[in-house]
Amino acid sequence: MPAPALSRRALLASALPLVGSPQVRAATFPQQPVRLVVPYAVGIGPDVVARGVAEQLARRWGQPVLVENKPGASGIVAFGDVRRTPADGHTLYLADTATLVVNPLLHSQLPYDPQVDLVPLSLLFRATFLLWTGGANPHRTLADLLARARQSPDAVRYATLGNGHASHVAMETFARAAGVQMLHVPFKDAGAMLVAVASGDVDVTPIGMNSVAGLMASGRLRPLAVAARHRLGSHPSIPTVVEAGGPPVEMHPWAGLVALAGTPAPVLAQLQTDLQAALAAPELRARTDQAGFELTPSSPQALRDRVAADLAIVKPLLDEGRIARM
Repeated sequence: MPAPALSRRALLASALPLVGSPQVRAATFPQQPVRLVVPYAVGIGPDVVARGVAEQLARRWGQPVLVENKPGASGIVAFGDVRRTPADGHTLYLADTATLVVNPLLHSQLPYDPQVDLVPLSLLFRATFLLWTGGANPHRTLADLLARARQSPDAVRYATLGNGHASHVAMETFARAAGVQMLHVPFKDAGAMLVAVASGDVDVTPIGMNSVAGLMASGRLRPLAVAARHRLGSHPSIPTVVEAGGPPVEMHPWAGLVALAGTPAPVLAQLQTDLQAALAAPELRARTDQAGFELTPSSPQALRDRVAADLAIVKPLLDEGRIARM
């Protein structure tokens, strides 16, 4: 009888070193509800996609994935809060161009450093901006608008959602490539911005098709061009920027998912694997398409590469004074 008891003790002893090992920690993640912090308001496109991702992950994990909306200040407040949480994978962040690219260049002081505080998981989605003007605006084509801008700097007024916003970066990238100066008119919300464009108070703005479909249908807004390499399959009559007489500029605001630096490697590996599976779900793709976005699952390195490429685009805009540092 003693032998079997000894065997059981030996078996237990051999198993003990596994407790707390990375393999066991990864296998039991998540151990509690997961927070997904989104720096956008409830109901707009990025929030819709984030909630779809959260639902898919919750199904895989058997744990709630709670979306927390913290809009404002280009994500500075939201991520400032996130970085004070434990680096255990139970808090994730929807990071966009502002968080990862623009804010570090724009602000002399930030409550975070994306190179130090963040670990990339994957790109999530991208949108496509179109250039819109008012239905009665005298600039009938993009070529007309550029001709006016070349004739008289700052005569053409463009609207964005604020200094350093993706729409601001997009328009100044376009203006720089075209060799023109246009007058920036910032707005605090998209509704007021679109009313100003429709009424002719400003001449042009970049925004996605899903945000203005009703205004387009009523004739209050008119598309000048789609800022992409190819025309939209849903609206093939709208020319690309190049076809409309503009420079070869694409405008694709994007977002990715990141975790906190210091998250255990096995947990990061599981997050990356489960995220790719979630992004492959047909129902999520359909939901994302309906919101006017394109899913772009990627490796962590692809997200790093995207950030590096955008830094090379945005930095000259600040160095040349096209976007003011704060």
